Amino acid sequence: MRSDELAADVERSLRRELPLLWEDPDVARIASENVADHIEAALYGLRHAIPYERIEPPPQDAERVRALARRGAPMSVTLRAFRLAQGIVNDRLLVEILRLSDDAEQVSAAARELVAMSTTYVDRVSEQGVEAFQEERDRRLEWRSAMINEASMRIGTTLDIARTTQELADFATEHFADLVTVDLLDTALRGRDAAAEGPLMLRRMAQGPAAGIGPAPAIEPQQLHSCPEGSACADALGSGRPSRQEHDAQSAGPRANSTLVVPLRARGTTLGVAEFHRYGSAARYDDEDLLLAQEIVARAAVAVDNARHYTHARATAITLQRSLLPRQAPQQSAVDVAYRYLPAGSEAGVGGDWYDVIPLSGARVALVVGDVVGHGIRAAATMGRLRTAVRTLADMDLPPDELLTHLDDVVLRLFTEACTDPDADPDADVGGDIGATCLYAVYDPVSRRCTMARAGHVPPAVVVVDGTAELLDLPSGPPLGLGGLPFETVEVELPEGSLIALCTDGLIETRDHDVDAGLSTLCQVLARPAPSLEAVCDTVLGALLPARPDDDIALLLARTRVLGADRVATWEVEADPAFVARARADVTRQLTAWGLEELGFVAELVVSELVTNAIRYGRSPISLRLIRPQPDGGPDGAEAGSLLCEVSDAGSTTPHLRRARVLDEGGRGLLLVAQLAAQWGTRQARRGKTVWAELNE
Repeated sequence: MRSDELAADVERSLRRELPLLWEDPDVARIASENVADHIEAALYGLRHAIPYERIEPPPQDAERVRALARRGAPMSVTLRAFRLAQGIVNDRLLVEILRLSDDAEQVSAAARELVAMSTTYVDRVSEQGVEAFQEERDRRLEWRSAMINEASMRIGTTLDIARTTQELADFATEHFADLVTVDLLDTALRGRDAAAEGPLMLRRMAQGPAAGIGPAPAIEPQQLHSCPEGSACADALGSGRPSRQEHDAQSAGPRANSTLVVPLRARGTTLGVAEFHRYGSAARYDDEDLLLAQEIVARAAVAVDNARHYTHARATAITLQRSLLPRQAPQQSAVDVAYRYLPAGSEAGVGGDWYDVIPLSGARVALVVGDVVGHGIRAAATMGRLRTAVRTLADMDLPPDELLTHLDDVVLRLFTEACTDPDADPDADVGGDIGATCLYAVYDPVSRRCTMARAGHVPPAVVVVDGTAELLDLPSGPPLGLGGLPFETVEVELPEGSLIALCTDGLIETRDHDVDAGLSTLCQVLARPAPSLEAVCDTVLGALLPARPDDDIALLLARTRVLGADRVATWEVEADPAFVARARADVTRQLTAWGLEELGFVAELVVSELVTNAIRYGRSPISLRLIRPQPDGGPDGAEAGSLLCEVSDAGSTTPHLRRARVLDEGGRGLLLVAQLAAQWGTRQARRGKTVWAELNE
């Protein structure tokens, strides 16, 4: 009997009995070759009377078994194929023996010999096959474990969604896919776990490689697209179960021959879907490949979900932070300002840095920069409370050292509230996160003097008109939240056009340089000529900030203006009611000289009431001052005329509004001032007080 005829009979029988071996073309080819080689080896042993225990199987047998294992063919199917083939070969050979001999004893002996030979050969081949199969399985398990470990290290290295999904695509294309696409549900990206009604909308987050074996994907990165109903993608998203798709081998050129569709699920929520494709002659995916893809995608899904929650929390914190910061500089005539706030580029996210520009009475302005300990929504919320406290205290016209003392008390109260909050997380060090630094400066454009104090904050830098930049020697003071320690105030006189720079430590302290080096660089950059304050801000950030700063930063630049003698008028007032009329006359003449005649009547009434109160209830010396603020935007700016009226005396009693009764002779003066003025108030000085009112045309 010819071996090729016998091999053909065996293959026909195996195709009928074991169709699983013939579904995959590669597995079918291996099985067909193995059948022919084993039959050839067995017949060779019979023809040459080789003892059956010495008949060698084909040299490629072990490698073919390993190949079957790699392609997912079960060993049980292979063993059954051996037994079926043994039975078919024995039947055909027994027929041949009966044809060659009529001797019953000889036929019986030959039949026994044939069965013993075939059984021994199949047992030996099966044992070797099982051993090779198990070795390959162990090797594949080790490889799969190594892949999973490597994926754990390479996927999710940052809290960036796009980068995490691209890391998944890059890893898969390196090891077990020709093309990978990763799509996330648009609803998941926008922070909603529940799927929206209507067709599923996906956003292509990653794909790779850029130039693969197959055709380029029709969907571009970041493109929004729908998932067709009934597709493998839709089934995976709906059921949360992966699938393996096989395609016709004849179309495995431009089209994938095998595809894995695996949903990204984390914490019970479906986030999207990843698809892995193999093209051309590459081995088709098997169940173990699907299991590996599931393991890797599961780890990637957790990383994506972490990045998703971080992104949403960071966006919320940044929105809160920006809503609590000034949206635009308020109108004031003391300084020109420019400012920047940038959240951290690392996982630390938004912090508690803030800045503020607060107009004060007497055309003065307060410049504030602060930094709350910690990051996230809690730090941003604490920053908002401290900024509100600073503005409230600034409205009271407190000196910088006193303001910081009161602010220190506010931080201590916040600490106490955080420690006694019954709803706080018991495992979180809530109280330890309450602390802050602050720099508070008040600039007076009339006297050109700047008064400032700091609480553990970075010292300010000043650039005078000649281009000299230096750090002000300002005592540091303790950080806010320690309590019981004093703050010191320093007062400096600044020429017109001086530049004051206030910043937080995130700008000057990075991984690349320490605080001293950062402050030195800051002074060097500030000393360079620049066309505008905005340009100075950009130059400072470009010189000091890394690509991804570790901490958030706040930068506030202020260029000083001066209100000269042409915009300020001062008179000494005798403590005699007869001098009230003279004060009204002086005001009228000054307003005529300034071209503010329309304010004359109101100004006379306000000045009359304020001077009268100072004479009646205050103490000498008494002075009257009119200030015509410089329009915001420069000397040539055009805005409605405004006037500041100030009456100062040596008394410390603060006037208050009260409701006058019908028969009361007094008590209506301040009520009249409050009705006529845009705003009014009182500020205390070291000796005495000043009552002021702002009038607008």
